Amino acid sequence: MITEVAGIRVGHWTQTEARTGCTVVLAPPGTIGSGEVRGGAPATREFALLDPTRTVGHVDAVVLSGGSAFGLAAADGVMGVLEEQGRGFETAVGPVPIVVGMSLFDLGVGDPSVRPSSTEGREAALAATTGEVALGLVGAGTGATLGKWWGKEAAVDGGIVSATLRADDLVVSALVAVNALGAISDGSEVDDPGPPVSADSAELGDAFANTTIGVVATNAAIDKVTCHLAAQSAHDGLARALLPAHSAADGDALVVLATQEVEANPAHVRVLAQQAVAGAIRSISRTDRR
Repeated sequence: MITEVAGIRVGHWTQTEARTGCTVVLAPPGTIGSGEVRGGAPATREFALLDPTRTVGHVDAVVLSGGSAFGLAAADGVMGVLEEQGRGFETAVGPVPIVVGMSLFDLGVGDPSVRPSSTEGREAALAATTGEVALGLVGAGTGATLGKWWGKEAAVDGGIVSATLRADDLVVSALVAVNALGAISDGSEVDDPGPPVSADSAELGDAFANTTIGVVATNAAIDKVTCHLAAQSAHDGLARALLPAHSAADGDALVVLATQEVEANPAHVRVLAQQAVAGAIRSISRTDRR
């Protein structure tokens, strides 16, 4: 559970009937963050500032949402909650909360007119807890599916998944909403998935559409550059656990948050980030999501 990283809080808003939702990850003050997009069809907010060369280093929250680009509005509600708490990047006229958003496409699964807005983002933020968090078809993973490379009849439920790795005092944990074009791969074989159901990559999202998004949190004391490198390693884990991954029809995006509590070897953090993401995604094949 990603809340095993001290100070990390998670809250969901879930609309089961419409099969959509959002998930808010709140970071403690002083958390450094970066991230990377590798999918060809991303829906993101504030991702440019995660570049290691940009001025702002800290991140206050990450919002994972359904609803495609419409769902990015959920971050507005989270900003409001953080503003009320006095959180954010200090400016001459007051703090500006740094809230990164990532959305997946679930509009073809339930009711496409229902998607997370600022109201639902606020609700999820206010519900955030440091305790145990629900996994499966909840929050941003409510309408998530996978296996669509082979067509609608091959699709199965995805959802929100998590995995945590520990090495002495170091904790690295992943929380991932899996809504992939591809399917779960255990990486044990060199395999050919065959051609997609459509030869036209522009039509690959026709089943329900796609995108896997997530957060890796760690208590490591690492800088923004290392967070960026860890996000790259986290994507390696995604690519090991999903076949195919990072397609033109996926908007795969991952963010790494480091709470600066424990001295750690940066290379070790990167390996654990890769393994946490791969382990979280592969947990779907060990769980009945129906």
